[in-house]
Amino acid sequence: MTDHLIPTEPISCLARPRNVRRRAVALGLLLAGLALGGCAQLSENVSGAFVDPAKYDLYNCAQLRTARTENANRIVELKALMAKAKTGAAGPVVAEVAYGNDYLSARAQAKLADEVWARNRCDSEALPPANPPPAPAAAPDSRKRKQ
Repeated sequence: MTDHLIPTEPISCLARPRNVRRRAVALGLLLAGLALGGCAQLSENVSGAFVDPAKYDLYNCAQLRTARTENANRIVELKALMAKAKTGAAGPVVAEVAYGNDYLSARAQAKLADEVWARNRCDSEALPPANPPPAPAAAPDSRKRKQ
């Protein structure tokens, strides 16, 4: 008579919370992956929000040349740091968090410097003259050798 009181199958209401938690964790991981994937795409688009639009307006061509070289060196340095960070555990996330904003800022500054370079027509100054002036003649040696 007491056999009908002993459950022979697991109660489904006890198993349900575990499945709900698993699904919630899986959904959270999926959303986090999508969000971080969106961050990875940010580095391809350069926005003007990361640099002062008037930063290079008063620069002459020599100053722009220096700024462009410094920006290019900084971009190369940040790319190397990001590549190194990506080799570790959770690398892409660490690379974006640690260097992502600096990289975007450096690329935006480089883009702005290039635009000002083109607007100021500095390309014409960058070229060497077609006919360089002749080198001055060497002055004769005024000291005489004693023999």
